[in-house]
Amino acid sequence: MSQVKKSQVKIYHNPRCSKSRQTLVLIQEQGIEPEIINYLETPPSIDELTTVLSLLKLEPQALMRKRENEYKESGLDNLCLNESEQIKLMAQFPKVIERPIVLANGKAAIGRPPENVLKIL
Repeated sequence: MSQVKKSQVKIYHNPRCSKSRQTLVLIQEQGIEPEIINYLETPPSIDELTTVLSLLKLEPQALMRKRENEYKESGLDNLCLNESEQIKLMAQFPKVIERPIVLANGKAAIGRPPENVLKIL
């Protein structure tokens, strides 16, 4: 596998999440040092979330952790919200965003299971 530069691979990472940690190790085992974005400390912008959703070909609800307290507390359980309202709330309450998300080679993958990311590296 060819060496991918750090700037070409990003992982939206939560170090407290076992799947996120496993995905990061898997990427590093490929000889890649990704740009690590602790998305709880540095939440993705609305534009970044829109791009990620587009690359994943998902609607916002499909990228949400519905069991997180913030899901209901933020109002994201309101099915009347439109897509832009959902994305705005996801940016404000990043804990509801599924993790980890890896961006590489103009593509995106969710590391659940971690091996999902291998197809985009």
